[in-house]
Amino acid sequence: MGLKWMSLILRVLALLFLDGLLCMARGYVHHYDFVLTETNFTRLCSTKSMLTVNGSFPGPTIQVFRGDTVYVNVHNQGLYGVTLHWHGVRQPRNPWSDGPENITQCPIQPGTNFTYEVIFTTEEGTLWWHAHSDWTRATVHGAIIILPPPANNLSISNALCTRNNHNWEWFKGDVMAIIDDALATGGDPNVSDAFTLNGQPGDLYNCSNATTYHLAVEYGKTYLLRIINAAMNEEQFFAIAQHNLTVVGSDGAYLKPITTNYIMITPGQTMDVLLTANQNRSLYYIASTPYADTTAPFDDTTTTAIVQYNGNYTRPSTIPFPTLPLYNDTLAARNFTVRLRALASKEHPVNVPKNITTRIFLAVSVNQLICPNASCSGPDGNRLSASLNNISFVTPSIAVLQAYYR
Repeated sequence: MGLKWMSLILRVLALLFLDGLLCMARGYVHHYDFVLTETNFTRLCSTKSMLTVNGSFPGPTIQVFRGDTVYVNVHNQGLYGVTLHWHGVRQPRNPWSDGPENITQCPIQPGTNFTYEVIFTTEEGTLWWHAHSDWTRATVHGAIIILPPPANNLSISNALCTRNNHNWEWFKGDVMAIIDDALATGGDPNVSDAFTLNGQPGDLYNCSNATTYHLAVEYGKTYLLRIINAAMNEEQFFAIAQHNLTVVGSDGAYLKPITTNYIMITPGQTMDVLLTANQNRSLYYIASTPYADTTAPFDDTTTTAIVQYNGNYTRPSTIPFPTLPLYNDTLAARNFTVRLRALASKEHPVNVPKNITTRIFLAVSVNQLICPNASCSGPDGNRLSASLNNISFVTPSIAVLQAYYR
């Protein structure tokens, strides 16, 4: 009997060991509750109600290890249907939780809830999540931080001080009303009233001096800045006065490090940037301005924050300000972007297919639809209409993915 019990115990232990290995292979499981509600916020001398997650702006940060799985239960207590998207997460064989409205799912209606399964695989670094319904992402978004596996001690995020830096736009008006009006009249939507850094416009805007975001640093330390461009439309130049930036990652993947005095980051893009606090203890401006090589209307203003060294020193009479390219400096934008290269190391390989068998041509454009008697608000009285290969999207009565499986 003793040998039988010993055999049984060994079998159970073996099963538990194997189950533990499988759990380690699958990664950890995390659970979040997101509650969509209308919340009042004051910026630029006025207060407005806007849709938020858990009453915060930006929304909660999701933090995981590479290979983890996250379940996010979204409770919609707002005024209209919304979906959420996990920007840059590959979601292999899991399109039902990807989130684009009317593509992979119908909107989560007010008074209901929906649970997303977010499966992380090879991503590592910084990504973000956001609403994917009309312009709700202007206020509903947050960071995703993907750390290396716990046993990996080689990541850039170890032994560094990390800070999230969200760049986005502030609209005094109701963002849903702004896009609804543009769709109804056929014209450009109103441009934003300000850009912000971590939710604050900075002291170049009215009623914003006291709330300017300050990034406290210790001399000699290196900081990992997780920069997210959550703006609706504008690409952004970003720089810190008298400090170089070392870009080491983008969109959840490592890059070959490049050192630069400015970056150009597009809407929806993320960058992992190292900042070494190696200047005289003082205050230094962080600034971000738009890059817009276009004739379309855009918000040509500058948002600021301040790097503030810890310690005792005399505050400068004039805080140094970074030199940024002009809004239409295409060469400056190109000179930065052409330097971005995947790390492509043994630990982080990039397997690019070399045998190309099929080529697909995609034309993305903004066209004009002729309006009778030039009665619309677009160019020449016509209606603006975006298209893909000259076909515009029409909202279906059923989500495209759902229709595919019917």
